[in-house]
Amino acid sequence: MRMYNTETRRNEDFEPKDLPVKMYVCGLTPKNEPHIGHARLFVVNDMVRRYLEYRGYPVKYVQNFTDIDDKIIAAGHREGIPASQAAERYTKAYFRDMDRLNVRPADEFTYVTRYIPKIIEFIEGLIAKGHAYVVDGDVFFSVPTFPAYGRLSGRDEDANLAGARIEPDDRKRDPRDFALWKSAKPGEPWWESPWSKGRPGWHIECSTMAMDSLGEQIDIHGGGADLIFPHHENEIAQSESLTGKHPFARRWVHTGLMNLPSGEKVAHSGRFITIASVLADGETPAPALRLYLLGQHYRAPMIFSEEQLAASAVRWRRWAEADANLARLLTWAEAHTSAAKKGASARGDAEHTLSERITEARQAFIEAMDEDFNTSPALAAIDELVRHTNTYASGLRDAPASPAVLAALREARAALAELTGTLGVQLEVAESGALDAETLVAIEALLAQRATARKNRDFAESDRIRNELLTTYNVIVKDTPQGATWSLGE
Repeated sequence: MRMYNTETRRNEDFEPKDLPVKMYVCGLTPKNEPHIGHARLFVVNDMVRRYLEYRGYPVKYVQNFTDIDDKIIAAGHREGIPASQAAERYTKAYFRDMDRLNVRPADEFTYVTRYIPKIIEFIEGLIAKGHAYVVDGDVFFSVPTFPAYGRLSGRDEDANLAGARIEPDDRKRDPRDFALWKSAKPGEPWWESPWSKGRPGWHIECSTMAMDSLGEQIDIHGGGADLIFPHHENEIAQSESLTGKHPFARRWVHTGLMNLPSGEKVAHSGRFITIASVLADGETPAPALRLYLLGQHYRAPMIFSEEQLAASAVRWRRWAEADANLARLLTWAEAHTSAAKKGASARGDAEHTLSERITEARQAFIEAMDEDFNTSPALAAIDELVRHTNTYASGLRDAPASPAVLAALREARAALAELTGTLGVQLEVAESGALDAETLVAIEALLAQRATARKNRDFAESDRIRNELLTTYNVIVKDTPQGATWSLGE
C-alpha cells in the first residue's frame, strides 16, 4: 500500500511502526447541523479505516468533538440556550447523520470539556520547557522556539506572518505565536487554571487528546485540507516541543474541501447544505450519497453537483438491483439443486468465465485502492463486476440449476458484498428475497416464457406476461441490454 503524506508531499509505502494502526481524525465542532462537507470528511476517513482493515491492518480510530468554542458559544446565544446544550444538540445530529451514511463510530470519541485537566498539564509542560509564556492570564506558544515551524504547510516566514493576522494580539512576543489558554470574557464558560479562569485554545486540544488516547506518536492524522494551516501546523509544533519526538504523525491525510458551484467553500461560516436536507426528498438514498462522496479522489476539491449526485443514485441502484437479482437466483438455485446432485460440482464455460471476471475485478479494486485510496477506478471495478454478474445471471434463463450454478452465484454475491462493504456502501436486499421458493419458481418461469416471446418478436404475448406478473405477484419487469430484471412494487 502507498499513501500520500501532506508533510513530505509524496506517496509513501505504508508501514506502521506497530499494530494496531493509530489513527486520529479532527472531528466536529458541533455548532450547527452537519453539512455535506462534514459528510465527505467523515465518509473518506471511514473508508480509509475500512480499507486498512480489509488489507489486514487492525486500526484504533480516535475522533474528537470540540464541544467548547467561540462558535458554539455564538450558537448558544443564537438559539437562546447554554453553549453546552447547543453542543449536545449538534453532536446528536452528527451521530444521526453518520449512522445513515454508514460511518462506523470511532473506537474512542474524545470531548474537549472532559480533557481540561490534561490540557492544563500539557500547557504547564510547554511553559516549563520554555516553549510557552503567560500574559495577563492568557498563555501563548512561542513559535520561534520551534525552528521547524511551517514544515507541514510549506509556508515560509512571510506567509506564516500573514497567517498570524487571523489572531492578532499586541501582547504576543512574535506575531506567529498562538493561544494555548484564553482567559474568559464576561458571560463565557470557564474552567479554573493556574493562569486564569478560562478555556483552552483550539490547537492544544487535539494534541492533548490524540497523545493521551494514542501515544506520543501516531500513524495517521486525518482532517480537512483547511486544517493544514494553522491547526495541524500548530499541533506539530506543540506536540513535538513537549515530547522531543519527531514526527508527531507519520502520515498526514487531508481530505479536499467540498465547494458550492459558485466556488464558495461549504462551511457553517458561510453557505452550506445539510446532510439531512440532501436525504430528505427521498430521491437520494443514503448509500447513494456515500457513493457520490467517494466518487472522486479524496484529496481533490469537490464541487457539489446535483447532476452527479443523481448519477451516483442511478449507479447505486444498478448495484443494488444486481445484488437483489443474485439473491433471488440463489433462492431459485437452492430450491432446484437436489441433494442427489450436490456431489457434482463441474463448472461450465460460463462459470469459469464469471470466476475469472470476479478475480479480475477484485485485483483491479485492490490495485486502485492500494495507490492512495484511488476510489474512482475502484468503483469502476465494481461496475465491471456488476456487469459480468448481470451477464451471467441473464444466461441462466433457460439453464437448469446445478451445484456449479449455485456456487457461481454465491461467489458473485460474496464478491459484490466484499468490495462494496469495504467501501461501506450498503446494498439493500429486495423484499423479494423473503418470497417462498414456490413463488420464485413461478415468477422465473413466467420471465422465461416472456424472454422466449420477445425472442420470437411476439410482443403481445410479452406484454400479457408482464401484466400477469404485475397483477398476480406485484412484480415490475425492467428490460436491460443484459436481459430482464425485476423487483417488487410498493
